[in-house]
Amino acid sequence: MRRPRQDTPAYPVRTESRAAALEAAAASQEKKGLGPIILDVRRVTLLADYFVIVGGESRQQVKAIVEAVGSRLETMGLRPRSVEGVREGRWVLMDYGDVIVHVLQERERNFYKLEQFWSQGLIVDCSEWVQDQVKGASQDSQAISGGGSGRP
Repeated sequence: MRRPRQDTPAYPVRTESRAAALEAAAASQEKKGLGPIILDVRRVTLLADYFVIVGGESRQQVKAIVEAVGSRLETMGLRPRSVEGVREGRWVLMDYGDVIVHVLQERERNFYKLEQFWSQGLIVDCSEWVQDQVKGASQDSQAISGGGSGRP
């Protein structure tokens, strides 16, 4: 069994999985998703780095959120490994490997209580979503305008 190098943290942050989770949450907010939450579950499970959990008021809203998340993550070059539950529209699970997105109608969300089940995960503060999005937009505009340092 290999041991991790001493100079590397036990749970490194993969910027691409964090960025995908932030984008998924932002896309759900654009479709008026209810109470989106990002859980950092790297210390809790090997299933994924992040869970994004969001509610919808109806089957149509759940489907709209799922479509928005899928489109947003596709622009990042990500495609889901699998998507389950779209037809029923009560609980849709989108598996992107390091990020798993759960979109549930509020009745199912209140019944299954995923946030409580995964309560050992760390909640990514909503203000961090905004900071990362603003920073990303700022970097994008610098790159477009040629204001970058020229370094990779």
